[in-house]
Amino acid sequence: MARTSQKVPAALRTAVLQANRAIAARGLAKFTFGNASAVDRARGRVVIKPSGVPYARLRAADLVVTDLDGRVVEGKLRPSSDLATHLALYNAWPHIGGVVHTHSHYATVWAQARRDIPCYGTTHADHFDGPVPVTRALTAAEIAEGYERHTGNVIVERFAREPLAMPAVLVAGHASFVWGPTVADAVDTAEVLEEVARMAYHTATLRPDAPPLADVLLRKHFDRKHGPTAYYGQGGARR
Repeated sequence: MARTSQKVPAALRTAVLQANRAIAARGLAKFTFGNASAVDRARGRVVIKPSGVPYARLRAADLVVTDLDGRVVEGKLRPSSDLATHLALYNAWPHIGGVVHTHSHYATVWAQARRDIPCYGTTHADHFDGPVPVTRALTAAEIAEGYERHTGNVIVERFAREPLAMPAVLVAGHASFVWGPTVADAVDTAEVLEEVARMAYHTATLRPDAPPLADVLLRKHFDRKHGPTAYYGQGGARR
């Protein structure tokens, strides 16, 4: 596909700015523990938060624009240290438009425990097609050389195909990454992930032997929102 050399639209910068502010406002990212990005497929550009800039001080002009190989093409600040992870996902999965990374409390607890988040109930099934998976641990060599790139690689490795029905993952010992058609969708998914992670934690605490939701009920709840004959909502985005 031919790509234009024009700058990314102001609307995309605004969307990324709003997404980064939203993860802080929704309590998903304390301090600077998180970042959001979006991709402009037509131009081959990624817009991402600059490294270490507090969300409250962040402005659209501060955002960094790179190509899909990570070369900075717009911006004076260093991009997020997680840029290479975002790029690995964009390059592997052509249908995603936004990526969000946070260290929200309960999702991070499951990541640190290196456990999938079980699907115990229909709230989870409304949004995720089964347990939210955890990656394998990175090797010492992967950590030493290209750590952020290999973080993206182990996420991609965890999925057999582009994970449109499972838009979230836990990186073992680290935290969560989520994605969606837009960066705003990814922010919503990050918030939903944190809520189901909290529910699952308390379910497992109250009843350690709690069974997973029956597959037939999981299928019903997921498919009525996301399946080919979905009927939840009034059309358009189903929430």
